[in-house]
Amino acid sequence: MIRSELLQAMAKENPDLKTEEVEQIVDIFFDEIANRLAEGGRVELRGFGAFSTREREARKGRNPRTGESVDVPAKKVPYFKPGKEMRIALNED
Repeated sequence: MIRSELLQAMAKENPDLKTEEVEQIVDIFFDEIANRLAEGGRVELRGFGAFSTREREARKGRNPRTGESVDVPAKKVPYFKPGKEMRIALNED
């Protein structure tokens, strides 16, 4: 599902909201998740899963075009762990 499909689904389920209001809700939702993760926090949505960050240490990489060794700096990467209900739903036959 892409963002526009999410907006359409939300608008369909909430016909009393204007398109601009639905877009604003989705923007706020994703902005708040991103802001919390940027602060080093965690976002947990019961029944869905949890978003957090993981640390990646600095390492030596390789430029695939030239084969030259390059330094890759340490960084934080987003991580998602699905909740129990989601794992069960994904594995139902």
